[in-house]
Amino acid sequence: MNYELPKGSRLLNKEFTYGVATSSFQIEGGVEHRLPCIWDTFCATPGKVKDGSNGDLACDHYHLWREDIALISSLGVDAYRLSIAWGRVMNQDGSLNQQGVDFYIGILDELKAKNIKSFVTLYHWDLPQHIEDQGGWLNRNTAYLFQDYADKLSKAFGDRVYSYATLNEPFCSSYLGYEAGIHAPGLTKKAYGRQSAHHLLLAHGLAMQVLQKNSPNSMNGIVLNFTPAYPLTDSAEDKRAAQLADDYFNQWYIKPVFDGAYPDSFELLADADKPVIEPGDFDIIKAPLDFLGVNFYTRTVYKATEGRDFIEVDMVDAPKTDIGWEIYPQAFTDLLVSLHQKYKLPPVYITENGAAAADQLHNGVVDDQLRLSYYQSHLNAVHQAVEQGVDIQGYFAWSLMDNFEWAEGYLKRFGIVYVDYNSQQRTVKNSGLAYKNLISNR
Repeated sequence: MNYELPKGSRLLNKEFTYGVATSSFQIEGGVEHRLPCIWDTFCATPGKVKDGSNGDLACDHYHLWREDIALISSLGVDAYRLSIAWGRVMNQDGSLNQQGVDFYIGILDELKAKNIKSFVTLYHWDLPQHIEDQGGWLNRNTAYLFQDYADKLSKAFGDRVYSYATLNEPFCSSYLGYEAGIHAPGLTKKAYGRQSAHHLLLAHGLAMQVLQKNSPNSMNGIVLNFTPAYPLTDSAEDKRAAQLADDYFNQWYIKPVFDGAYPDSFELLADADKPVIEPGDFDIIKAPLDFLGVNFYTRTVYKATEGRDFIEVDMVDAPKTDIGWEIYPQAFTDLLVSLHQKYKLPPVYITENGAAAADQLHNGVVDDQLRLSYYQSHLNAVHQAVEQGVDIQGYFAWSLMDNFEWAEGYLKRFGIVYVDYNSQQRTVKNSGLAYKNLISNR
């Protein structure tokens, strides 16, 4: 039960960082000790979450964090990626909530005591509801509220944090939340998706200013997700469809950060759908990064169709994970190499990669073969990208443990640790044991 990598692979060096990742709303619970957020509201709206569940308890990490850090330590990882619940550390009047700050300081100090690097994400989708009530990410002022939050929190945390990411996956916050309506706050308008994306990127740039000032010794950057777009055929029409989809879902979020501009296909938007961009915005957005976090799970395939720029094609016979995403590790290598060729990248960390599987606990064992083979093939895909010159310095498994999987509720399990939601018992799956072996045998 081991992951095999070629001899001499950079991924087998002690300097290569291995970690596990979680996010606040997905694991914490402790809802009575924080302000309501957009996901609380979304969960309470009938029909939005498949199993009708919510994050009130989740994995009860709010009370079990000491045991969970002991668990993380037992896996032998170098780093732990966690997110801060904005509404746990900030009061509605904009002052710090010291009880919430102390909760995270306890976690950060415990990680440091166990020699585990803390990778802190400031925003993983759980916008306080009172800010959404003022327009949320459609309101330019939210970007400045985020800067203030980043400023106060980074001062409060002092030198405890190894790395800060401003945002996790602004694509999901903007497109899934404000354009497709699949995620909180559940709005559905193209103009909303584009405007919220711009304000999120602005928030990132503004936060980078205060992070680099308050925490100059931490590694500060952003985490972007990518779903590489492939044409169904080699026809010029399908290739163009894939290119337009790639611009819309992937390059839209990285090109402003590195090039200070949206993709050329911006001009294809109707004027009513174009975001309001103020002079100087791109100068703020393209603040220099210490690292880029890349999240990858799957690819998508597109074809041209009349009346629309592109349409997604379901690869019916392809192997898929339990959430229905195609398993196609070559896309991971292709993505990393293409980003390296297209942009002047800082060091790259794979901040999320993993698979949902229909896990069963039998006699204290979870034999998650699908996830084992997924990690094996994707670690090899990262190795291939490194061999082609991409500066990748770390890899985080998503996720540490089964948790609240957003609009899927508790129906999908991504963890390398199994969670029995009734007893809150944690059991390391075979994929997690193999991960521990890989890390400890470097």
